[in-house]
Amino acid sequence: MARSVGIKDVARAAGVSVGTVSNVINRPDTVGSDTRARVLSAIDRLGYVRSESARQLRAGRSRIMGLLVLDMGNPFFVDVARGAERAAREAGLGVMVCNSAQSPGEEAEYLSLFAEQRVRGVLLTPADATGRNIAAFRRHDIPFVLVDRVAEGTTECSVSVDDVAGGTLAVRHLLDAGHRSIAYVSGPPGFNQVRDRRTGALAALAEAGLGPEALRELPTERLDVAAGRDAGARLLGLSDRPTAVFCANDLLALGVLQSLFAAGVSVPDDLALVGYDDIEFAAAAAVPLTSVRQPAATMGALAAGLLLEETGTGASAGAHEHRRVVLQPELVVRRSSLAAR
Repeated sequence: MARSVGIKDVARAAGVSVGTVSNVINRPDTVGSDTRARVLSAIDRLGYVRSESARQLRAGRSRIMGLLVLDMGNPFFVDVARGAERAAREAGLGVMVCNSAQSPGEEAEYLSLFAEQRVRGVLLTPADATGRNIAAFRRHDIPFVLVDRVAEGTTECSVSVDDVAGGTLAVRHLLDAGHRSIAYVSGPPGFNQVRDRRTGALAALAEAGLGPEALRELPTERLDVAAGRDAGARLLGLSDRPTAVFCANDLLALGVLQSLFAAGVSVPDDLALVGYDDIEFAAAAAVPLTSVRQPAATMGALAAGLLLEETGTGASAGAHEHRRVVLQPELVVRRSSLAAR
């Protein structure tokens, strides 16, 4: 294996001191033009690349922002990452994207990795409902911003969507279409998003004079297509099957749709279906999916902006106060919920 080229090799080849090479790299205006040209020629000839990690350790300032999401298999989080990466790049930073896979254990491991790498800050969608991982991470004194989750205290920023309003939009739409018995495929109950969307659904039922018994909850262990297929199978086995289904995210809804399609149940004629997130696949499904849209890329960009502000980076640097940003969702109506009743 070839030995990597170091700053001493450049100094030797150019016939200058290590300090002069360092000045050419970091403070070129302090070096005479002839010497600077000789050093740059040596750098080019030897293929020297400076150690960014070593520079960051000396400076105590990383140029990397961590992003830890629940599920990179969900296009919603891909869009969040895209928005965060764009904002970070404009400030001269990179983003290290990690996937907890909805596992508190994997989340803890990645948070430890971020601490070891001394990242500038972290954007985090928590998988651990107990809050222990966040409490442990706070000890490292690395700033972080919660994404798709409202901060419960004033010790960090958060960017989220009003999921109570989103759940209300979804179920109010189904009620307006004449449905009076609705299933909620809810996902893991420990996730705030799941609970808030259920709260919104119940609020819409109350508006219509219906009690909570009008909402049949079908919890799942995960928020993915496979869990949706399982929920769809359970839904088909109900003797008093609801006439409509609201799912906590689009991946669950697509899994439910697959189960219904396989069983010959027509959507929306036999059963109406509404998802959440409005991922790209929602409009491209066999039956285009009605969904509650979240501005995912905007959430990522705003969260990155808050972190940049807190860490004194880029145009947003300056006085920082922790704050909660709550965006509003939007209902996007497609064929999956439009059957006449």
